[in-house]
Amino acid sequence: MLRIAVPNKGSLSEVASQMLAEAGYSGRRDSRQLVHTDARNGVEFFYLRPRDIATYVGSGALDVGITGRDLLLDSGSSAQEIDHLDFGDSTFRFAAPAGGEISEIAQLAGRRVATSYPRLVDDFLQTRGVTAELVKLDGAVESSVRLGVADAVADVVSTGATLRAAGLEIFGPVILESTAVLISGEQRHPGIDRLLRRLRGVLVARKFVMVEYDLPADQLEAAAEVAGGVESPTVSPLKDESWVAVRVMIPADAANDVMDRLYELGARAILVTAIHAARL
Repeated sequence: MLRIAVPNKGSLSEVASQMLAEAGYSGRRDSRQLVHTDARNGVEFFYLRPRDIATYVGSGALDVGITGRDLLLDSGSSAQEIDHLDFGDSTFRFAAPAGGEISEIAQLAGRRVATSYPRLVDDFLQTRGVTAELVKLDGAVESSVRLGVADAVADVVSTGATLRAAGLEIFGPVILESTAVLISGEQRHPGIDRLLRRLRGVLVARKFVMVEYDLPADQLEAAAEVAGGVESPTVSPLKDESWVAVRVMIPADAANDVMDRLYELGARAILVTAIHAARL
């Protein structure tokens, strides 16, 4: 039975559980439940702190897990990233008091830097020949400078509004672009390939839609230039031999543009439907 680690809380938890449900797995019904067995699919889910997942998987206690790339790298675990899952994106940056003495990486030498990811930040600084005193905090690191605990911070940044509200400004290069990832131990369980196919199918289903339309047969080549599909469109004859029915998969965010262009070519009865599962 494949043993899978799933985040039990935080920003990754809900999306990870939803993704597994869309992939055909059953999940826990009670948020207090720590273990759930999906016998039909031959898997067992363990709901763990996101920060601990890489450690469990890397040790071989569990076969595979969903966590953040930042948490994987900060753990120092031997677990390996298999694939990214296209959610939970975050960017790590340095920040210091606006207009203060620190505005570049080299100026962090000998300074105190507050962060929730000391290993990740230390590795980043060491590769640049900078040695700083790292102050490990679990969240709300932007308050550390005002409270005199640190001279600068290294934290997750989205819009930067939280840092600005604390009187800090971003400086230096990006430390890490993180996202949710699927990880495994050094000994790869054979059931992981099936899990990975299912999760990739979910990603495809979320990113693509199916377009069906009727088209004058003499416009088929032009329509294929607009929407060529994964390999090529599926074309079926209609009772009127001068027309054909076409079915093709396209990126969801391009749907309206594709519909407009197909209509201009003479396509009619253009329908767009969602994809609930896929294997490419």
